[in-house]
Amino acid sequence: MVSLLAGVYILYILREIIIPLAFSVLFSILLHPLCLRLERWRVPRILAILISILIFIVVLVGLIYVASIQIAGFADEIPRITAKAEDLLDQMLSMGERYFDLSRSQQVTEGKRYLLNALGESRTMLLSTVVATTGTLTTAILVPIYVFFFLLYRDFFRRFLHKAFKQVPHYKLDRILQKIYEVIKSYLAGLVLVIGIVGVLNTIGLLLLGIDNAIFFGFLAAFLILIPYVGILIGSILPALMSIVTEDSPIYALGVIGVMAFVQFLEGNFITPNIVGSKISINPLAAIVALFLGGQLWGLSGLILALPLTAIIKVILDSSPSLEPYGYLLGEPEREVAEENAREEQRAQIVEPQKRRRPPRHRNRKKPTPNNRPEGTPPPPPGPTGPRNSEDQDS
Repeated sequence: MVSLLAGVYILYILREIIIPLAFSVLFSILLHPLCLRLERWRVPRILAILISILIFIVVLVGLIYVASIQIAGFADEIPRITAKAEDLLDQMLSMGERYFDLSRSQQVTEGKRYLLNALGESRTMLLSTVVATTGTLTTAILVPIYVFFFLLYRDFFRRFLHKAFKQVPHYKLDRILQKIYEVIKSYLAGLVLVIGIVGVLNTIGLLLLGIDNAIFFGFLAAFLILIPYVGILIGSILPALMSIVTEDSPIYALGVIGVMAFVQFLEGNFITPNIVGSKISINPLAAIVALFLGGQLWGLSGLILALPLTAIIKVILDSSPSLEPYGYLLGEPEREVAEENAREEQRAQIVEPQKRRRPPRHRNRKKPTPNNRPEGTPPPPPGPTGPRNSEDQDS
């Protein structure tokens, strides 16, 4: 328990160093197939790594550029949004006068008071978010450097692990590393699948509401699920504003927010735990608990890194006979039970032939007596019938 508490404390204190290293490991695994393909084409390793990192940065910048162009197009709609907001506010004040018998001045005063209270409460949260974002962007500059060295020294790190764990056979350690690599690849594939499913659900909901540019808004909100809890809210603001401009009723804006909130509920409680959790062989309950623990420990970055780190921990636990029950607890019940049954059947197939080849035990047979003497055997010679004297004993 002391070691566990000390480890959690160290992870929290050194989070600014450990978080970029963890993301660098994920990006290294993501870029490793491309780097390996370039090396097979006789491209030098250093040049292959630089090309892989450059392609990744270009794709990322391209996505950000396309999104920024689309968002910048809404600047022309700001006057219309302002006019719509004024009309909506006037309608709300009229409804307050009609149904609640409140004057406009009283409504404005109460609205200002609640608004100032909300701004005062959110100021601390906003400042902490800005500080955390600034620190994240500052450390993000180091991520490409870490990725370069992880890909360059991957064989060196493998040999280090062989030397550090001499008691573990090399083939077994290589198998563990390969399994970790496959698990992280599966996680990234599952994450892409989740983004696709959420984007389709968002798009369908916006199309049913008749919102313009539904595909763009739907997949923008889907990409923002990488920022749990807050990302879907940020993604719903733009389509809500667009609905205010293009539609006559503010109900459409509420409908957009409702659709996004419902999809966020499905994603957080069903889609991500079942799809991403199944890709990395973690049951949904363990996935949800890992997400909460990661968020408490590392905040936003912990929510993103919780599932892959849990998958790595499970692989390590499964490889140790003494810790295997804990890995079994993290796994999917159906898969774990099926694998255990398969192992028991395999052991039974090995033990049963050994039992058949084992020679049967011979019971202790009784010595033949005159009554049970086998047929054809001569009787024993007659011996003295009386007690022996001392002379017989001496002879």
